[in-house]
Amino acid sequence: MSAAGEFNEDGTYKTSCLVALEAAHTDNRGYIQMLLNIPTHNVSMITSTKDSVRSNHYHLKDWHYIYVISGSLDYYYREHGKDLKLQKFVAKQGDLIWTPPMEDHATVFLEDTDILALSYLPRDQEAYESDVRRIVLIDPETLQSVM
Repeated sequence: MSAAGEFNEDGTYKTSCLVALEAAHTDNRGYIQMLLNIPTHNVSMITSTKDSVRSNHYHLKDWHYIYVISGSLDYYYREHGKDLKLQKFVAKQGDLIWTPPMEDHATVFLEDTDILALSYLPRDQEAYESDVRRIVLIDPETLQSVM
């Protein structure tokens, strides 16, 4: 996998983006789609029901990718601490989303959805809680932005 969606040439993090995946290897047995070829410490399978909200937070040091196995979601993001408009795009099955540290982000699930979260740092509860800062970008009751 190329560094698309990861780092700028000067080594700083790029802003969130939809990561272009390399073409899958396909033969008569099926296909193999490479998602990441970089060190990670956690891969979590997450299921979410339609009209649920996840995230509504940012990470101090951790970064992660979200791979949509099935379903779709609205992904909201902006650089933390900046008075920027909240950005949004719709992620669908087969999309890979990059989230750098210090980026506010939230997900609203448009249908029952399965995702993989692939994270740089370990995701045991203690490590996770020490790195995450909760905020409210999307109101879980109205599914609307509060920004």
